[in-house]
Amino acid sequence: MTTTTMRAKVQIGRDLTVARIGYGAMRLSDQDVWRGPVDRAAAITLLRGAADRGVELFDTADSYALGDNEELLGEAFGGRDDITIVTKAGVSRPGPTLEEWIPLGRPEYLKQQAELSLRRLRMERLPLFLLHRVDPTVPLAEQIGALKELQEAGKVGQVGLSQVTVEQIEEAMRITEITAVQNLFNLSTRDDNDVVDFCESAGIAFMPFFPIAVGELAKRNGALAVVADEVGATPAQVSLAWLLHRSPVIAPIPGTSSVAHLEENLAAAEIHLSDEQLVRLVEDA
Repeated sequence: MTTTTMRAKVQIGRDLTVARIGYGAMRLSDQDVWRGPVDRAAAITLLRGAADRGVELFDTADSYALGDNEELLGEAFGGRDDITIVTKAGVSRPGPTLEEWIPLGRPEYLKQQAELSLRRLRMERLPLFLLHRVDPTVPLAEQIGALKELQEAGKVGQVGLSQVTVEQIEEAMRITEITAVQNLFNLSTRDDNDVVDFCESAGIAFMPFFPIAVGELAKRNGALAVVADEVGATPAQVSLAWLLHRSPVIAPIPGTSSVAHLEENLAAAEIHLSDEQLVRLVEDA
């Protein structure tokens, strides 16, 4: 676990450097991630406000609100080159329920979705394109091969993966350079410690989704609440600060539809935790 002074930036591949706390735009969709925001103007204002406050990394996917989430980012940032938008493909959405996020990694589908993402985001090239989920019915080499072909065609800059194991990352790396990984990871869900460690050793940016998961951890007199009091922060801020201390390659992508919560999240980058506090947080989680 890294406990020295935290880096303010994270490197993604050779040509992208971004502030370590990004923004997950999925939260601008409805609860089922099926429809876009009711107040579109407010959502665009929040996105632009995030960029004005120093956010340089914005995460979305073709499946979020069936492409509306990408369109929202395109409206907010079309033509800007001072931010990095990460998008993903490889999941179909035949319906709004959680059970209806179905992996679909056929090469022709991934290429089609990249074309649609380019249009919705108003880009000529996707700076970072991730395989959203590995399709077990299609050889991984074919799925990554499709992304590599998009790279070679100049439509994708860098390639990443989501919801993967170390073994899958290694297999993908034999086909093309992998510069980013997104997995579920937070203070209370650390099953992918091995993935984080591998990414750090390989110089791959790790973007944990659902980075704030306090729940029972924030119980009165629990370590998270106590440490939050000690450093004058909220439990949510400490949970983000813990991630920033966990590894220098971690770039959390918390999402919110609230300006107040956005500012609270960004302030977590200024929180420094002692070795003893870090130990207490992990032992109590």
